[in-house]
Amino acid sequence: MHPSETPSSPPAQPTGPTLALFDLDYTLLPIDSDYEWARFLIRLGVVDGAEYERRNDLFFEQYHAGTLDIHEFLAFQLAPLAAHPRSQLDAWHRQFMDEVIAPAIRPSARALVDRHRIRGDLCAIVTATNEFVTAPIARAFGVEHLIATGIELLDDRYTGRPRGTPSFREGKVRRTDEWLASLGRDWAGFARSFFYSDSVNDMPLLERVTDPVATNPDPRLTALAGERGWPVIRLFE
Repeated sequence: MHPSETPSSPPAQPTGPTLALFDLDYTLLPIDSDYEWARFLIRLGVVDGAEYERRNDLFFEQYHAGTLDIHEFLAFQLAPLAAHPRSQLDAWHRQFMDEVIAPAIRPSARALVDRHRIRGDLCAIVTATNEFVTAPIARAFGVEHLIATGIELLDDRYTGRPRGTPSFREGKVRRTDEWLASLGRDWAGFARSFFYSDSVNDMPLLERVTDPVATNPDPRLTALAGERGWPVIRLFE
């Protein structure tokens, strides 16, 4: 174990209100739900397999390289949602949950979330992945609050355009600020704030909380956590 790494044990009990924020893909899940949703649509024959897979792989690589243009990606990712009625999308998503997401939810990740929930911390999943894909996943983890990229609706159909600020990089901080304000709260009202993430793309929010936790971190975040003395936990090993 790296010197900065700690086992996935519960954080020390803080004194006062605590905020617990969780990234989703590769943090609470050992997969990328965005990427897997696209692959699921390819398997169903909903989208053009070869071209859609090529672009999906390209955006996936750009995300991990830190070069992703979030607006270009969202135009790609949200287009299939605009092409089908909500009832059909919801049916596909139930199948996606059964076949892809439920088998990927590990007891270690569920236990991490539950420790915060049981002691009464205010919990939220904060993810760049859109709300259609992630809302059922948040419910599966028992997390009431979800901060995800919004999707514009018109006459109960998705338009294929994002709504508001995408919760990506600095957008995660802005969206978390807005969410706290909607609850009549702010950062100053918490004795401690945790954020669990795997990626350097989340550095803005990791630097905003009192207790950043590198969770299943990528190599760059592993190195940064070592430099800064941040704890590292690995839920899937």
